Amino acid sequence: MLLQFIISLFFLCSNSSGFHNPDLIVGRWMSLEKNLIVDISKNTTGYSAQIVWFDDSDDKNRPLFVRTDFKNPDESQRNRKVVGLNVLYGLKYNAIDGVWEEGRIYDPSSGRTWSATIYMNDQDEIRLRGFWHFEILGRNMIFKRVSNT
Repeated sequence: MLLQFIISLFFLCSNSSGFHNPDLIVGRWMSLEKNLIVDISKNTTGYSAQIVWFDDSDDKNRPLFVRTDFKNPDESQRNRKVVGLNVLYGLKYNAIDGVWEEGRIYDPSSGRTWSATIYMNDQDEIRLRGFWHFEILGRNMIFKRVSNT
């Protein structure tokens, strides 16, 4: 009986990722491909992220500060600048699993919105999983922490 109690207590107190601070994801993150920087912040509804920078070398006639959200399904939103765009929102920290979940991620390159979960690989690396209904139907993006300067 005592052994069952100890095992139960261990599972209740453990965190699969080993990270217990929900604000660890706050800060600037660069994609592993080095083509995108987002700034993750905490607000009253959870955690969100804005685009700070992206690689605009695909079209030098359209530098990053003039590009707009032209593929947005809502025509009234198509003039929003991509830099500064809130692309990740509603993430809530799940202390039991050590993940940020129940979020939504918007992809301005397609105009689509997906469900999102963030897993912390270590203090300076996160894995963002964007998916449609089930996590198995999605893809990962890895981000590394960068300084705010």
